[in-house]
Amino acid sequence: MSNGARHALGVVAGLLLPPLALAGFLYGIGEILFQSRSTLQLPWHAVGVLAAAAIVLAFLVGSRLSPVASLIGGLAYTGLGLLPLLEYAGGPVLRQDWLPARVNDGYLALGHSGMLLFVGVLLLTVSLFPSRWRAAVPEPLSVSPAYGQGSSPYLPEDATRPMFRE
Repeated sequence: MSNGARHALGVVAGLLLPPLALAGFLYGIGEILFQSRSTLQLPWHAVGVLAAAAIVLAFLVGSRLSPVASLIGGLAYTGLGLLPLLEYAGGPVLRQDWLPARVNDGYLALGHSGMLLFVGVLLLTVSLFPSRWRAAVPEPLSVSPAYGQGSSPYLPEDATRPMFRE
């Protein structure tokens, strides 16, 4: 894959995967909070959604696709993680009803605990490594000029003969 195609796919992945993972995190945490308060049970479907969101986030962090994906996601997560800090400093920044109730509970839990900021800085840091910006080019195989010609100093003349033992 060419370097341009890899970065183009990284932009597409960076625009699609971080919001998908964020929606999974916010819904999963909000559903767990709601169900644990109301029925004192752990909703396993919400745990599955959290696991799927974590897999998507792990793909963004560890993928060889392009660092643009983690860069775009890191900027978004860092921005959302900084909003609660701005609320501490000066007052409300967002309206309280901008998300559905359970998803808003998840945002408040993740945002005010600092996890969104942590994930954002993680994604930004991962995208800074220079090795992720370079294309993965396989090294050419080097064959010695005497390959197949004459005898090798490492092999006996007749390789089928048993080894000499003292």
